[in-house]
Amino acid sequence: MFKEVKEFDYITIAEAKELMEKIAEERQKRAELLFETRRALKHLRTFARLPADKAKELVEELLKLPQVPNKEIAVKLVDIMPRIPDEVRIIYAKEKITLTPEEIEQILDVINKYR
Repeated sequence: MFKEVKEFDYITIAEAKELMEKIAEERQKRAELLFETRRALKHLRTFARLPADKAKELVEELLKLPQVPNKEIAVKLVDIMPRIPDEVRIIYAKEKITLTPEEIEQILDVINKYR
């Protein structure tokens, strides 16, 4: 019943939505979708803020900034799409990184290009 995890990668909500749409389409051909699948799709459709290709682009652009050290943070930034500095600070709260107001503004500028 359980499957082995062979590969792990952080993906945005938009990318997860795209994957779930494909899975749901295949499963609907065979039978009705399970409750869990329908709920997951509803959640992903509600909270995906960008198309998957734009979300990937934004993650890549954020990773080029020195204050975005890893893909996990970049994906969180894309999923939340913060509008104000305090929202960025919350995402970085558990990290050992203290951002200057200029660095936060740089992150927000990149994100605002994709709104």
